[in-house]
Order: sequence, then C-alpha cells, then structure tokens
Amino acid sequence: MKDFMIDQSLKELTEHRTVELPVACYETRINQNRNGYIPLHWHDEIQFVLIRKGIAVFQINEEKIEVHEGDGLFINSGCLHMAEEKDHSDCTYICLNVSPHFVLAQELYPNYVQPYIFSTNLSCLFLDGNQHWAQNILNAVKKINQLVQQKTSLYEIDITMQLTLMWKNLVVNGFQLEYDQSEMIKSQRMKQMLNWIHLHYAEKMTLEDIAKAGQLSRSECCRYFKRMLNKTPLRYVLDYRIQKSLLLLQHPETNVTEVSYQVGFNSTSYFISKFQQAMNMTPLTYKKIHMEN
Repeated sequence: MKDFMIDQSLKELTEHRTVELPVACYETRINQNRNGYIPLHWHDEIQFVLIRKGIAVFQINEEKIEVHEGDGLFINSGCLHMAEEKDHSDCTYICLNVSPHFVLAQELYPNYVQPYIFSTNLSCLFLDGNQHWAQNILNAVKKINQLVQQKTSLYEIDITMQLTLMWKNLVVNGFQLEYDQSEMIKSQRMKQMLNWIHLHYAEKMTLEDIAKAGQLSRSECCRYFKRMLNKTPLRYVLDYRIQKSLLLLQHPETNVTEVSYQVGFNSTSYFISKFQQAMNMTPLTYKKIHMEN
C-alpha cells in the first residue's frame, strides 16, 4: 500500500524528477493507494498518462473522463485532479510528470509552451490511441518510461528528444486556446476553500466559514463544490475527516475515541457510523487489520 502525500493546499509533495532532470515517470496501480484511489491533488508539472491495464475514471476540475487500456490523457499544470479505477479492473497506468519549462528550449517556451499552460480550456486532453498524433505521444511516454528505468548511455538526451516529439504532436493537433479570467478565478477560489478545510478540518466549521475562505456566498460555494466534486462542502469535510482518520488509526497508541476527536468529530458514535458507511468496516476493525499487517 502507498500513501499519496499532499499538503494542505492539495499540492502533491512528490518530487517529480530524476537526479538529473525535472522529469518523473513511473507505473501506478490505483488500488495500491491507501485510499483505494488517487485523491484530489494538483501540481505545477504537466502530466501524461497511458493506461496499461483496466479502466480509469479521471476527474480534472469539473470534467470526468473514462480512459481505457491503450488510451491516455494529458493533464495541464495546476489543475485539480483525481483518479479511481472502474469495475475493479485493477487499473495500472504509466504516469509521466514534466516541468513545463523543460518541455522545449527556453527560447521556445514563451511561444510554444506558455500559451498552452495558461489556456483555460485545456485542463486536460484525451489521447485516443487510435489517432496518429495521440499514438505518437503515447509511444513516447512508453519510451521515456523505458529510458528512466534502464538509464542507458545518454538517456537524458533521448528523453529530451521524446519530450520535443510529444509536444510537437500536441501543438500540431491544432487545439484552439482560450483565456477566460473567470475560469482562472474559479480555480483559485476552489483551491482557497480546499486549503482552508485542510487547515481547519479538526475544528468546528460551518458552510459560511468555507464560503468566506473562497470569497463566495454560501449558495455559490455549494455550486462550486457540486460542479467540481459532485458533493456538498460539508460532505467533503466529512469525507476528508474520515480519510485523515485512516493514518491516525494505524498508530498503535491511538484509540477510536481519541481519533474521532482529533479529526473533528464531536461524537464517537457518529464517527463510527460515518466511518463504517465510507469504509464498509468499523474503525476498530480497520485498526486491527493494520496492526496485524
């Protein structure tokens, strides 16, 4: 089982680079994550995904995309996203994260990379394995994965060549870029509200508190969460508290009552009830399983 480390703002803490390059490429098996899915997060790097096995459902900002074996996905810098497997398909995918400033030579960055990074209508792009331009990108992802693992002579140069090929195919696809200031503000406000929740989840909080963090009315706050996460703000708080309790329950010295109060519940029985609904087991059973392991 793996922990997916993120900070209070949901920014992923994984360092996406090799020793020499601002590039990270690795295979991810979704159900090996401690949560059973890849939780909501974002990062400055752009991301390319290639599904090796099964089916994954990605949510990027407000959009949900189902990606099957042989297909892939481009996720832009700074976009909130999460992933779960569909139908217990044991989904495995290659994940390539790259600093936008490393995709092309710095002289080319202002004209050929920056406009795509800041485009508000390019949060993600489905890569259909049956389309030639997309297949070129997916083949390059596989090649980079091999290069990172094998570290053959001059592999760093080979990686930069593959990145150039990938970006050229994305640009040649002719995607029409848009820049909507309201979309930028919406993304920033959503991050502000999530950041506030993650800093204060152990405290008593109201819908008004969350809305204030995003400089929104309560009704607007609810609409933001419904569009982006398909749940109410207070439901998100409840789910987040349950997720935070998982790590605490794995500590030998903690008990269920202590954990319930540490993550913001003011009733142990209510915590047990909601935990059981979410995890299909009681907190005590979950704790015993992890102690045995």
